[in-house]
Amino acid sequence: MKGMKKNIIFLTGLLFVFLFAMAAHVQAGEAEVKGRVLFISSYSYAWDAVQIQIEGIRAKIGPEIVMDYEFMDTKRVTGEEAEQLFYDGLAYRMSKVEPYDVVILGDDAAFLFAVKYREELFEGIPLVFEGVNDVELAVELAKDPLITGVVEQLSLEKNIDFGRQLFPDAEKVVAILDESITGNANRESFYACTEEYPDLEFCEINASALSSEELCQQIGAVEKDSIFIYIIMTEDASGKLYSDREAIKTIVDNAKVPAMRMVEASVGEGLLGGNMVSMYKSGEIVADMAVKIIQGADCSNIAVVDSPNVYCVDEQVMKKFGLDMSVLPEGTQIVNHQPDFWERNREVLLPGSILVGAMLVIILWVMFDNLRRRRLLGELEQARGIMESASLHDFLTGLPNRSKFMKDLEAAISKKVPCTIFMLDIDNFKHINDTYGHTAGDEALKQLADRLKAMHSNILMSYRFAGDEFIMLLKSNQGNMIEKTAYQSRQLFTKPFRLAGEDRKVCGSIGIATYPSDADDIEQLIVCADDAMYQVKKSGKNNFAYYSQI
Repeated sequence: MKGMKKNIIFLTGLLFVFLFAMAAHVQAGEAEVKGRVLFISSYSYAWDAVQIQIEGIRAKIGPEIVMDYEFMDTKRVTGEEAEQLFYDGLAYRMSKVEPYDVVILGDDAAFLFAVKYREELFEGIPLVFEGVNDVELAVELAKDPLITGVVEQLSLEKNIDFGRQLFPDAEKVVAILDESITGNANRESFYACTEEYPDLEFCEINASALSSEELCQQIGAVEKDSIFIYIIMTEDASGKLYSDREAIKTIVDNAKVPAMRMVEASVGEGLLGGNMVSMYKSGEIVADMAVKIIQGADCSNIAVVDSPNVYCVDEQVMKKFGLDMSVLPEGTQIVNHQPDFWERNREVLLPGSILVGAMLVIILWVMFDNLRRRRLLGELEQARGIMESASLHDFLTGLPNRSKFMKDLEAAISKKVPCTIFMLDIDNFKHINDTYGHTAGDEALKQLADRLKAMHSNILMSYRFAGDEFIMLLKSNQGNMIEKTAYQSRQLFTKPFRLAGEDRKVCGSIGIATYPSDADDIEQLIVCADDAMYQVKKSGKNNFAYYSQI
């Protein structure tokens, strides 16, 4: 009887704990902030700085807040026509979705766009900017009760001072700039420093005014008595457009002196570093502002703040140019650090140091054996990785192959993830091979693959399917995302292909099918996309078609 009573008391206690936990969970769920945020970037997702911005924002935006993204891509397309096309697309998409509670604006072009079209697109919606270089304009516009944000304070003074510590004999400050909106804003700040440093000569390499060859020559001509700062380089006079990584590679491949940088992105790829704007922390700050506004805070009470800056250097670049690590400011973040023997084996050496005689021999033997095993395991893992990668990638284009596509699509469908596939086929590919040779055909395939790689994102992946057929997997069935990807796919063929030493027009047909609306299994979904693609072939080629509309 007593045992039964104890069991009843125990079960009652468990029930109480369960009910209490459920109540706490419900209350926590009710406390989740709900809202809608639109993030407009001046650039494209391909830029490392944009990805870091978004990571910082996502780290602070709650799971119940819906966040949409728009990219102006002003580093590649500018002018009134580009702005109007972006405006038209954005206006259409905004007319199809619920109103946004807050609009976050990344960098100057997006901020100026939002202010210009505020009445038409963002009437009554708080605007929170980030990474704006024109500080005076940002502060002035932020007098509006519905505008606030984070200005991008590129500290040229701190970087020049830092450069003088590293290069005490410096006589010049050389900056790489261009004539973009951001470049012009930074140029004004750059030359404003001349009064503070009268003993230094200030000069620039204007990428927009130089051909690709001239740009490389001027970068290579920067002398060792210079503090060299990469600020921005998005284009040159030859019409070449530079992604952030391409700009950095051009600088690193040609410069004879280390180049500093003021924005947190691609550090560790050959640049020295410097006093940098933390794009991640800036993203966290604007996300906090947006959440407060959604929770009911008055935007006018949220003050404009300066961007958080940190010192960061690449240890390998410091060593390459023989620079003294001891002069670095306290708290400097180090990338590409190569740990020394003590750092690698501290846990083994510390207890081993108290042993004597025979124990020392044993410890040394164990360390040697351990290192040997790790090396062997590393070599085996590397070989396995190479073999696995080779089995899942196309040798000619470097893209994932058909097997990888089938695995990825099967994984998405097994998890009931809505997705869309885009089947691409080069039009008249046999004619290319017959006319210009199979080498030219291979070049066409590789150039198309390179353009597809540039579209890769966390929800979009490209594959070589077979022959001259490529396929893209978009992990979304949202109409606006599908439409955007479809137009981007068609634009892959707008730029000429370089075949047999000459620019040639190459076209392609694209078929689109969506899971689960068009088909609910893998094979049928591929058939649907293929049918849509061949409908384009029959209708004149060089276009795209949705399976649901044929």
